[in-house]
Amino acid sequence: MSVTHSTYTLERRYPVPIERVFDAWATPEARKRWMAQGAEHSQDFRVGGHETAKGFDGEGRPLTYEAEYTEIIPNERILTTSTLRTGDVLSTVSVTSVEFHAEDGETLLVVTEHGIYLPGQEKPEWREQGAAQQLDTLAKEFTRP
Repeated sequence: MSVTHSTYTLERRYPVPIERVFDAWATPEARKRWMAQGAEHSQDFRVGGHETAKGFDGEGRPLTYEAEYTEIIPNERILTTSTLRTGDVLSTVSVTSVEFHAEDGETLLVVTEHGIYLPGQEKPEWREQGAAQQLDTLAKEFTRP
């Protein structure tokens, strides 16, 4: 078996200014609510800083997501490199861009991930589905008082 290379792009439009959407990515408390629900989460939001989420998959196996912020341009772009492990086994290695576009008082968010999926581990469609669910959950952040 060989590795699988896959890329996906997801777009979401949120009815709030770009600063609110960016803050939902940059603030550890908010990020945990929509990205790492039920998981142990830490975030050092700066270039060279790391984010970690530790939880479990549907079969009860431990999952660890670790990312490094490689570029942050406030209200414009976030770039990360990341890994996902199932227990001690490396599952994926990814490079992700998050782009923020202001449009008529709303925000268009564009997330693109280039992933390397190792044999017998996570599948690209699972990763894309999980990311899409997180972005849908992010919308709830903007109805909070």
